[in-house]
Amino acid sequence: MTNPLCDAYLILTKVYRDGKYLKQAIAETMIEPLNKARTVKICYGVLEKDIYLGYIIGANTSKPPKTPVKIILKIALYMLEFMDKHDYMVVDSAVELVKKAGKDGAAGFVNAFLRSYKIPALPEKSDERLSVECSAPLWLVKKIKRSYKGEAAEILSCPSEGVCVRFVRGAEKYLSKPHTDTPFEGVYIFKNFVRDEGFDRGDYTFQSVGSVAICSAISPCKNLLDACAAPGGKSVLLSGKCTVTACELHAHRVGLINAYAERMGAKLKVIQADSTVFNPEFENAFDAVLCDAPCSGTGVINENPDIKLFRREEDIAGLKEVQLKILLNCARYVKSGGALYYSTCSVLPEENDSVAYGFLQTSGFALEIPDSPLPHRRTKFGLQFLPHVSLGAGFFVTKFIKQ
Repeated sequence: MTNPLCDAYLILTKVYRDGKYLKQAIAETMIEPLNKARTVKICYGVLEKDIYLGYIIGANTSKPPKTPVKIILKIALYMLEFMDKHDYMVVDSAVELVKKAGKDGAAGFVNAFLRSYKIPALPEKSDERLSVECSAPLWLVKKIKRSYKGEAAEILSCPSEGVCVRFVRGAEKYLSKPHTDTPFEGVYIFKNFVRDEGFDRGDYTFQSVGSVAICSAISPCKNLLDACAAPGGKSVLLSGKCTVTACELHAHRVGLINAYAERMGAKLKVIQADSTVFNPEFENAFDAVLCDAPCSGTGVINENPDIKLFRREEDIAGLKEVQLKILLNCARYVKSGGALYYSTCSVLPEENDSVAYGFLQTSGFALEIPDSPLPHRRTKFGLQFLPHVSLGAGFFVTKFIKQ
């Protein structure tokens, strides 16, 4: 029988040691088929609880374990504390895995640790306490508290609502499964959803409710530029009400967009280009432009917990600069009277209202905040979707009109 911790260890080593994103690490790892669901759950869970698990380890050791041992301890702790697994099975498997990883000298330590560790009291200071409770970086806790006050814990710890599926046809076949309705036609959130042949036929696709909400805020028009289009979900959905040109910086992601569009039967013009660099051919050429800009991803941590591991506070200023640069460049592509839409998957005002304000100061555009049937907060410059309010979605969208 395969060690139940082994596949999770291989995947998480690629994340912690090699700096790979979790989805990439899962995709390139051969996982035992019978245990795949459990392995994926462990990997997401460990990263979701990373700071809390590290806090337990730190409180029960005199010096930090080496990375391979620490990864094994985090996996074992997650299984013991959050999966109700039998203690003896987890401990024995962890000890066996330490030996297989070539760390025989640490086997006794791992055995003793897992049989005797205690859950420590949480920190007394409120920010540090929230950081451990929500397993969120301290810098992010401070930013969220500053912006959202008493809602910080709900925003930081809001779990994923499940798998959001957008159906083109045949939804009724799947609606006997437990699901949550959304305000959007053909869009449902399932607690569990197993991909089948309907995906390959283009009967449905996986698309977040926030992504669908952004598309719903965009008015039908003759031609639209999706300036930061990968992986292609918004471009494909918008092709139902606009002729879409999808722009993407990286060549391999252009291929992903084309494959997505082909699977869904959508017609797109896909080009490789840098949306921070002016393209004379696009000047005053589009009725609408969507800038779904690169961002911190702080609104989708519940679906991408590795963001908490890799994102740094110092990244925000650089992202804000790129976001504004994309907006100012793409503003030149909008026809007179046309619309420029700005969106992110961030909950940080620095990337949202602040960027919108900076754009309005120099652009000659007027603000026209759209509406949405998805619950949201209306800010001074747009719509802020929050995970605990908006069916798990943390997004921002606003609209500018060229004068």
